[in-house]
Amino acid sequence: MLQVPKVLKFILLIMFFYGCKKQEVVSHIPTLTFVGFDQIKNSSNKDSSGVLRLAFTDGDGDMGLSPSDTFPPFNYGSKFYFNFFINYFEKQNGEWIKIVLPPIEPGGDTLTNNSRIPYLTPVGQNKVLQGDLNFELFTNNPFSPYDTIKYEVTILDRALNRSNMVSTQEIILAK
Repeated sequence: MLQVPKVLKFILLIMFFYGCKKQEVVSHIPTLTFVGFDQIKNSSNKDSSGVLRLAFTDGDGDMGLSPSDTFPPFNYGSKFYFNFFINYFEKQNGEWIKIVLPPIEPGGDTLTNNSRIPYLTPVGQNKVLQGDLNFELFTNNPFSPYDTIKYEVTILDRALNRSNMVSTQEIILAK
């Protein structure tokens, strides 16, 4: 009778258990996690911008838009043209107020921090996509006397599934 060495039995046992392990099921709806916000000072030692750091997961890997994604619903002017949405808040007299910037010119586009995440789809059978998003934002609004701000962020995948909303901590600016 053939003798199987103990080491080989152990290896076969490990392979059996890992082979039977179910793949983790990850939601096809993207999730965001706030990682941090790093303030950047200008040459006068005043806060001028910052880097918003986020982590994301998407179970079916349909994140991001390519430059050619310009047909509905991703066409310019559509609410889905952007897939990265940032709301900007100032703490005014102890209350958080959402700030919407005015149009650049009458009837023109409004300034926005919203953006388009580039096309990110993994190759292969496992489409679970995890990664980090880092965005540099201007923080010091020269038209505002308020020095305390925060951001709220959400993202969309190509199937238009909206992630959870995450918020930065209170950010106190050196103006």
